[in-house]
Amino acid sequence: MNGLLLIDDDEGVRRSIIRALKREPYAIQVVENGERAIDYLQEHAAHVSVVICDYKMPGMNGIETLEIIGRLYPEITRIVLTGYATMNMAIDAVNQAVDGFLMKPFDNVELRSKIREIQTRRRLRQFVSEQVYREIAASPDALNPRFHEATILFSDIRGFTQMSRNRMPEEIAEFLNVHYFVPMGEIVYANQGTTDKWIGDSIMAVFGAFHFLEHHAVLAVKTAIAMQRKAERINRELADNPSFQLEIGIGVSSGSVFSGVLGSLRKKEFTSIGMPVNLASRLQAIAGPGEILISRSTRDALNGSIPVQELDSMPIKGFDEPVQVFRVAPEAMNGNAGSSL
Repeated sequence: MNGLLLIDDDEGVRRSIIRALKREPYAIQVVENGERAIDYLQEHAAHVSVVICDYKMPGMNGIETLEIIGRLYPEITRIVLTGYATMNMAIDAVNQAVDGFLMKPFDNVELRSKIREIQTRRRLRQFVSEQVYREIAASPDALNPRFHEATILFSDIRGFTQMSRNRMPEEIAEFLNVHYFVPMGEIVYANQGTTDKWIGDSIMAVFGAFHFLEHHAVLAVKTAIAMQRKAERINRELADNPSFQLEIGIGVSSGSVFSGVLGSLRKKEFTSIGMPVNLASRLQAIAGPGEILISRSTRDALNGSIPVQELDSMPIKGFDEPVQVFRVAPEAMNGNAGSSL
């Protein structure tokens, strides 16, 4: 994915930018307005990494165009090209989370450097969750360490090591990103969760990471149900490629966790630790394909809103006594419990 989409109604500007970028590793496509850009991306978004859009155009202006692109394709870097650098335009761009500005007239060397700088900054932002970035931007003290109530969800692909054996790296990356991390991450986000980290083919999500979140256990279990349903749909889509199948097991646990910025001098991350994290991870490890196992604390927090089945108490690594475990019932998987609140 190294395509660049240029949106500008001025043919002279288009030719100048293409000439300036001819030695850069971009496959450049050109359209004249925002409407055509949206149409183009519907077919080719997977191959576009950067969009440069003129601010002042007939029809939709640049900010309106990039706002739509950002909503539909949040992974694409969005850059405004303008010779009309007004305060109102800058405020609009910031409000729509545009990634950067290019000014007309431009120097070719500066143009190339600025695009690389903006795209690098955008990519580095993706190494932290959107929620963490927003919290840091809002207040330097937003991520101070604290104890709080939350629900933890772990998801893992069953048989992934065997499945990925003898596969090309590009195939593995595409399967994980397109068919697992992206759709499952969007489900977590839609249900007010935070993707804490990717661990190999595992996902750790926290519900209530930053602020008090009412019904965090319900949201987490609904997320787990929606993830299993999505996995079923993806498997139907992958029916013609039996080499990859998305069979996932999920564990969920609720309780008091510690959240804060942890790490070395060279690399830090905002994360949550505590007994619910450990237990959710252990439950995920013993969950079968398509199964959701939850702790007693999570079951109690559901208040009967989602049907579950009690299983025999199980010995769990790291716990002195056998742990009471519950499974989300089949009728919950087939009902309406997986939708967002």
